Amino acid sequence: MSTYEDNIPTVKDNKAADKAQEKHMPGDEMIWLFLLGDMACFSLFFCMFAYYRLDEIELFRQSQAQLDVNIGSINTLFLLCSSWLVVMALKAARKGLAKYASFSMAGAALFGTGFVILKTIEYQHKAALDIDYLSNNFYVFYYILTGMHYFHVVIGVPLLIYYAVSLYRSKNISQTDVDNLESGALYWHMVDLLWIIIFPLVYLIP
Repeated sequence: MSTYEDNIPTVKDNKAADKAQEKHMPGDEMIWLFLLGDMACFSLFFCMFAYYRLDEIELFRQSQAQLDVNIGSINTLFLLCSSWLVVMALKAARKGLAKYASFSMAGAALFGTGFVILKTIEYQHKAALDIDYLSNNFYVFYYILTGMHYFHVVIGVPLLIYYAVSLYRSKNISQTDVDNLESGALYWHMVDLLWIIIFPLVYLIP
């Protein structure tokens, strides 16, 4: 027969529970599968870019010189700030601070929108110079890599806005809500990570 003392959690039990919580993998399993597949796809194009660059290095250097590094640098800053705000939002959500999490998500969405606007302007500048994906091999990869990334950002910004609105309206943040936020945060951090690779690879490395 179990006694009252048997049902009292021990220090050992509490430590085990804390340890299990620390080992909790953020996000859903499906989002991890998606992220791994997406990263593998981008990695393939990164390798192809490097291969063709070695074969046509002068052409790639000349074409790279036509890119707007200032816009690329500002966009890098935008995504870094956005990712930091997503981290702050997730921390606040775990503490049940819905309004703070909402404002942080809204800020992240704002920086993401800034990225989309500047990238659109950059594409328009290229179009005005009659530069497109058929111009040469460099621009084939420029438009593939930045275009795929641009598409990911365009998908991610409405997601951040959705989280911001949901958190603002929320009276109580459940564990399910936190899990969903973690999945969205993982996606957005992947978007940031991809740009951290794309920017130096395409814009900076001579």
